[in-house]
Amino acid sequence: MKPRARESQISTLVLDDIWNKEWEKWVSLKELLVGGARGSRIIVTTRSSKVAKITSKCQPDVLKGLSDNEAWFLFKEIAFEQRSADSTDLGFVEIGKLILKRCCGVPLVIRTIASTLSFKETKNEWLSFKDNELARISQNEGFVKQLQLNPSQSLEEIGFGYFKDLVERSFFQEVEGDLMEEMRCKMHDLMHDLAESVAGMESSIMDSNKIASDVGEKCRHISINLSVIPLFKGKKLRTLLRSPYIETPNLSEETWDFIIANCRCLRVLELNVLNFKTISPSIYKLKHLRYLDLSWNSNIKILPKSICKIQNLLALKLDGCYELQELPKKIEKLVNLTHLPCCSCFGLTHMPRGIGKLTSLETLSLFVVDKDGSHGGADLSELRLINNLRGELRIDNLGFVKNAKEKFMAANLKEKQHLRSLVLLWSDGNDDDDDEKSLEDLQPHPNLKELSIGGWRGDAQFPSLVSLLTILVKITIGSSNFKHLPSFAQLPCLKELSIADCTEVEYMDDNSPKGSQGEPQSFFPSLKHLWLYNCRNMKSWWRRTKPIDDDSNKDDTTVMGTTTMAFPCLSSLFIHDCPLTSMPLYPSLDDNLQLRNTSSRPLKQTMKMNTTSTTPSSLTSSLPLSKLKIFYVDNIEGLDTHMADECLQHLTGLKTLEIRDCKEVDLESLQWEPIKNLSELLIGNIPQLVSLPRGLQHLVQLKTLKIRECNGLRSLFPVFQHLTFLEKFKVSNCKELELSAAGIQIFQDHTSLCSLSLENIPKCRHLPEWLQHLTNLQKLYLIDLPNLTSLPDEMRCLTNLESLYIERVSQLEARCRKDMADWHTIAHIPNIIINGLYQFQIFQDHTSLRSLTLAKIPNCRQLPEWIQHQTNLPRLILSDLTSLPDENQFGRVLYETTSQLEERCRKDIGAGWHKIAHIATVWLLLFKHEFNGRAKKQDMHSSSADLSMSLCMHSSSADLGACIYR
Repeated sequence: MKPRARESQISTLVLDDIWNKEWEKWVSLKELLVGGARGSRIIVTTRSSKVAKITSKCQPDVLKGLSDNEAWFLFKEIAFEQRSADSTDLGFVEIGKLILKRCCGVPLVIRTIASTLSFKETKNEWLSFKDNELARISQNEGFVKQLQLNPSQSLEEIGFGYFKDLVERSFFQEVEGDLMEEMRCKMHDLMHDLAESVAGMESSIMDSNKIASDVGEKCRHISINLSVIPLFKGKKLRTLLRSPYIETPNLSEETWDFIIANCRCLRVLELNVLNFKTISPSIYKLKHLRYLDLSWNSNIKILPKSICKIQNLLALKLDGCYELQELPKKIEKLVNLTHLPCCSCFGLTHMPRGIGKLTSLETLSLFVVDKDGSHGGADLSELRLINNLRGELRIDNLGFVKNAKEKFMAANLKEKQHLRSLVLLWSDGNDDDDDEKSLEDLQPHPNLKELSIGGWRGDAQFPSLVSLLTILVKITIGSSNFKHLPSFAQLPCLKELSIADCTEVEYMDDNSPKGSQGEPQSFFPSLKHLWLYNCRNMKSWWRRTKPIDDDSNKDDTTVMGTTTMAFPCLSSLFIHDCPLTSMPLYPSLDDNLQLRNTSSRPLKQTMKMNTTSTTPSSLTSSLPLSKLKIFYVDNIEGLDTHMADECLQHLTGLKTLEIRDCKEVDLESLQWEPIKNLSELLIGNIPQLVSLPRGLQHLVQLKTLKIRECNGLRSLFPVFQHLTFLEKFKVSNCKELELSAAGIQIFQDHTSLCSLSLENIPKCRHLPEWLQHLTNLQKLYLIDLPNLTSLPDEMRCLTNLESLYIERVSQLEARCRKDMADWHTIAHIPNIIINGLYQFQIFQDHTSLRSLTLAKIPNCRQLPEWIQHQTNLPRLILSDLTSLPDENQFGRVLYETTSQLEERCRKDIGAGWHKIAHIATVWLLLFKHEFNGRAKKQDMHSSSADLSMSLCMHSSSADLGACIYR
């Protein structure tokens, strides 16, 4: 580019599909591009978010896929370029559109595939491409680099680095979450097909349409319903995962035995959410196991001692094992153990001695101090050498530590530099003076990002250790007897602060509002969320030098000098049961403000802030609170009609408003126009409310309206008929409300209302006539209506009604059952629930149902009649039933777990045999004491299916064996 032309001409430079990530090269290029005529532009396209950040500080424009019409137009122009006649051939068009769906509107993918198809001239070639070649299109894109291990990083960090690299290359998309918590992402169909193609026969996902016996012996990694794993023929599985798509019954001893006997090469075994009580003591035979997931099995009380023989074990997941009482005593033998997550293991009474020898541990989410020493548990000194811990560490029962100062120091928390979150929980325990001085000895490493302290009963002065934790992001203090809290205002990274159930705390900051807080910009510079719950003695944020006269006129921004104190970027604020009359102001709130049982003074001060305030300009570029989305007020001292109306003038961006127990507020006198964009309104316990405020008709975008405990409310009219955009309406506990009104008949405009709930309305003796005009109503709740005696014939006009819930309406319950007095008015409704019990209706149209489970329903002693209409149902699971319906047309499988029904289903001799003789596979679970753990072989041949028998183990809460007859 010549300098003279560059300076005199407007030009546009497009740098397409850029992958360079080296900053120095970009700097060199930019030097050549400086200058040019005003209006010149440089456009960079890339598939890497990192490249986008390097090239410019501007927000990148993330392109979306083409629309279906645009994608087809591009595809057709290229694929049929040489033979336009085929573009109208329905066969080519159908196949082409199936292929196009896999492209997700990505132009590059569409052009590549369409170009390939342009050389294929027959439909068979197109079909072959769709079925066999599509997954191989991206194999040469070079997505994965050779692993380069960094010895200073954990395996998870190294893996995450490569994961991010794949994200930048668009292998994964729409990533959400955090590495230390839970991450989710999506994979493009082409990438998924590529992964499946590369995996070949080594990996298999068993969904409801696959049979375990069909999986090849070469399979090494499988996701499957564990109850059918005995059908699997392979002997060299490396990975066995519980299928997340199929409900798996309790794991039986037989299934355990099969896994241990036939899967000796396992490295990964996932047995989470199976609800079993015991673990096979033979599990130690899986000596190659690296990863064992037993999480969320709430009935496990103890782990077998033999589990400590699996010395290759790297991860043992126990999260959610609520009743687990102890960890194995010889746990130190698991010398390679790296991860021991045990969140929500509420039954643990202590930690085993020797756990401190597991110095490779990176995850230990819970350490429980032995309360009385009766269990011989480990003390805090065992944490001394476990310094590679990451994520969260929670320490329970700190109040029971003897010689607390010594033991707290021995825990060596200050050396755990990788720890992200620390939770310190006390409880009733020692009260000696030593304990009152020992909290300082739990000093964590300065890298800590989250700190929680709960149940502290020691010194009323909060420890100074927080001042050293300069990168704290979150602080939680609960149920403690601190009277004074330190100033958190200078913590530069603090985003969340929660103080709950600290009934002794008197103030948050020892300084005055004009004290040593620095400039306004440095006052809580990053705080986004603040929670203050049940701090009943906290009347001021600061330690006051003189009392405030609540009856004075000093309620503007000059009170206590608060003009200089405001949260610069606070997004949400929750104050419940705290009588705060003086605190920093919060004009920047843009998400949620909840005030309950507190003073209105700080709110009034915040609204009086103006553009001449000395707070940062970013706070005052618009009216205070004008960007707030959610506002909740409940029993606010000093909140009257005038102040409430002033609030509404500011809340122009409000989407949700809840106002409760505000006895001095007259809703009828409020000006509702400023919040015309409101979508949800809840009104509760407003005694002076007689009818809906006329101003509500200005809320043209109101979607949800709920009214509770307004005992003075008599009528919904004439305002209700103007709320034509309502989608949900609920009214409850209004003793004087009359639902019908003379002359009110026309409700044709309420076409958006899809949910209506009427609860505890004594004067509701019959449903209003206007109900018939709610033609799009989908859900109707009738709850606790003691005087409602019948349903009107107009119910039949509600043709879109999908669910009717009737609860505690004694006079309706009998009338609404099948063939009773009101049945004809509701027979068309698919779901009718009376006092929590379904009244099943006609299901002829439900021909797409592929799987049905009826389990643990004590009152379901026989199948409902409507099941005969499920003519395409391939899979049925039954539990605790005694009989079958007269007609049964199930396609492939019947599962059953009741001995009475088992007798009725015996070939030829059972009373129910003729109903299931056509089924290809019958799975009967038999009580072990009847067959000694063995399945009786029966010659089960029928005219409709060629049946053969194979043995399989299955699970049951009654220790069941199982037979499969095929």
